[in-house]
Amino acid sequence: MKKLSLLLAAACLAGSAGAADLLQVYRLALDNDPQFLAARHQADAGREKEAQGLSGLLPTLGASANTQWNDLERKLDSSGVTAKAQYNSNGYTVTLTQPLFRWQNVVTWQQGRMQAAQAEAQFAQAKQDVILRVAQAYFDVLYAEENLRALQAQKKAIAQQLEQAKKNFEVGTATIVDTHEAQSRFDLATAQEIAADSDLEIKRRALEVVVGRDPGALAQLRDKAALERPRPDVMARWVEAAEKDAIAVQLQQLALEVAAKEVEKSRAGHYPTLDAVVAHGNAAQSAALPLSTGPVSPGFETRSNTAALQLNIPLFQGGFVNSKTREAAASREAARQQLEAARRNAAQAARQAYLGVANGTAQVAALKAALVSSQSSLESNRLGYEVGVRIGIDVLNAEQQLYATRRDLAKAWYDTLLAQLRLKSAVGTLEEADLAKVNALLAQ
Repeated sequence: MKKLSLLLAAACLAGSAGAADLLQVYRLALDNDPQFLAARHQADAGREKEAQGLSGLLPTLGASANTQWNDLERKLDSSGVTAKAQYNSNGYTVTLTQPLFRWQNVVTWQQGRMQAAQAEAQFAQAKQDVILRVAQAYFDVLYAEENLRALQAQKKAIAQQLEQAKKNFEVGTATIVDTHEAQSRFDLATAQEIAADSDLEIKRRALEVVVGRDPGALAQLRDKAALERPRPDVMARWVEAAEKDAIAVQLQQLALEVAAKEVEKSRAGHYPTLDAVVAHGNAAQSAALPLSTGPVSPGFETRSNTAALQLNIPLFQGGFVNSKTREAAASREAARQQLEAARRNAAQAARQAYLGVANGTAQVAALKAALVSSQSSLESNRLGYEVGVRIGIDVLNAEQQLYATRRDLAKAWYDTLLAQLRLKSAVGTLEEADLAKVNALLAQ
C-alpha cells in the first residue's frame, strides 16, 4: 500500500502541469516524514496501555515443574549400621489465580484507558503538525522564489537604467551622479540576488527534509485568488473553543486525570487484596535403589487439587505508601497547573492566529492597491526622466518600491494562508480538508 501511494504521488508530480501542489506534497510527507512516521508508531505503542491495564483484572495461569536425583545415607540404629539409597523425585504444579479485589489493578486499568486516549490525541497533534510543517515549508519556497524573481527583475531594470544613464552622460544630458547611483544599485541588486538564490536553495532543502525528496516545481498562487475572513468572525468564539478543544489542552486534561488516578493507586497500597487460587499438583518418587543393607522404599505418586481464597492485609511498609501518595498528590497539582498553562497558551495561539487572518486579509487588500500605485509611480517617474523633470535616482527608488511591494504582498498572502491553518489548529479541528481549501487557491 505504501509503495502504491508513493507511485501515485510520483505520477501526480510528473503530470502535465509539471508542478506539485500543496496536497500532493502533503501526501508525500505522510509517507516519508520521519517525525510523522515516528508519531504513528508511538501511537501504536500507546494504544497497548489499555490492554496492559486490563491484564491486571484477568486471571493468570502458571505452571512449575521439578525433578531431582537423591542420594541418601541413613543411619538405622545406634550400632552405626547405615542404609544407602538412590532415587528420583519429580513433580509439577499448575496454578490459576483470579484477582477478586485489587484496587491498584482497577485504577491501573483506568489509567491505561486514559493513556491510550493520550496516544490518540498525540497522534492527532502529529497530524496537525505535519500539515503546518508542510505548509510552512511549501510557502517558504514560494516566497523565496518570489523574492528571487523580484530581485532579478529589479536587477534587469536597474541594468537598463544604468545603460541609459551612461548614454545620457556621454551625450551630456545627465551627470555622472546618475551613472554612479545606478551602478551602486546594480551592484547591491547583484549581491541581493546571490543571497536570495542561496536562501531559495536552503528553503527547498528544508521542504525536502519533510517530504523525503525534491518535489520539483511547485504550484503558485492563482492571480485571482481571494481570501476570506474567519468564520465566525468573532475572536472571543475562537478563544473559547481553543481553551476547551485545543489538542494540547486535551492532552493536558488527560495527563491531569492520569495523575489523579496515580494518587488513588498509591493510596490503595493500604488496602487489602483478595485472590481466588486454584491449583493442581502431581508429585512422584521412584523406588529407591539400595546400595547396602536395609529396606527398599517403594515408589509412589501423589496428585492434589486445591481451591483457596488468599487475603493479604498490609499493616506497615515503613512509610513507603504514605510517601508515594504524597509524591503522586504533588504531581497531580503540577499537572493541574500545566493544564491551566495549556489553556492560556491555546487562547493566545487562537488570538494570534485570528488576528493573523483578519489583519492579513486587510493587509493583502492594501498591498494590492499599493502595488497598483507603485506601478503607476514607476511609469510616471520613467516618463518624467525621459522628459527631464525626474532624475535617475527617482526612477531607481520607484523601481525598488515596486518590487518591495510585490515581495511584501507575496509574504502577506503566505502568512495569511498559514494563519488560517494555525487558527484551525488552535481549536483542534485542522485536517486535510482545510489544506485542500488552501490548495484550491493555487494554480492547478
